Amino acid sequence: MDKIQKFLAYNGKINITAVETTELVEKARKVHDLSPVATATLGRCLSMGALMAGNLKQEEDSITLQIKGNGPIGGITVTADGKGRTRGYVENPQVDVPLRKDGKLNVGGAVGKEGFLYVIRDIGLKEPYIGMSKLVSGEIAEDFANYYYTSEQKNTAVALGVLVNKDGVKKAGGFIVSSMPDATEDELFILENRLQEAKPISQMLEENMSLLEIAQDITGDSNIKVLEQEESTPKYQCNCSKEKMENALKSIGKEELQKIIEEDKKAEVVCHFCNKKYMFNEEELKCLIGDVS
Repeated sequence: MDKIQKFLAYNGKINITAVETTELVEKARKVHDLSPVATATLGRCLSMGALMAGNLKQEEDSITLQIKGNGPIGGITVTADGKGRTRGYVENPQVDVPLRKDGKLNVGGAVGKEGFLYVIRDIGLKEPYIGMSKLVSGEIAEDFANYYYTSEQKNTAVALGVLVNKDGVKKAGGFIVSSMPDATEDELFILENRLQEAKPISQMLEENMSLLEIAQDITGDSNIKVLEQEESTPKYQCNCSKEKMENALKSIGKEELQKIIEEDKKAEVVCHFCNKKYMFNEEELKCLIGDVS
């Protein structure tokens, strides 16, 4: 079962958040009929969304991740909230690029190395906080590590992985590791070496290592502290509704709505995140025109 857990290592000097998202990513694959490389790409971003949402303080708080690279997959969007509800999509779900030289899926080739990463936090303030950074590899994990360093001035290690086979998603997950100000140089040196020697996160999950065991392995700390005994469960869940689609239609303006009525007498709106279709008949469209200020 998918889960997210938080830990403290080195007597509280190192923060670790780890997540398994196998079921979440498999549902996204089915919802969007994703190609293998698109599954790996969106899966990494969904795992990152779940990790970052795990640090939101309120259930109604949300975070949106957007990647706009120059690769053939196009734009990538993921949103997640404090309840663990996570969803996302890519512009080209059927993208196909040659494998890397090592035989692995070429996520960087699909995303592209040029472009930008955006992090939008909506935590109940008047305006959401928007941070951004340049892409460095298109491999997602490296790009988010660079985001933390350049936009939030945090030294953070990020690992994300999706193992795909002919039947779908075999394993998916990730972790974020960051240091507290009182971490010593010796402790950071040990941690860096452990992280460099660690197996890929998807391999550790495939070996049925628990999140606690993964946290112990990547830090070398057998006395690691579990911060939350209750495991939170991230899940792929959309919050679309007909009311939200009505607002989307109203946003195009009276002239466009009138044009739709004259030409088609109906409208079909499809949710990007879950592909659910919402139908609006002529009478409903006319009511929407009356609501547009």
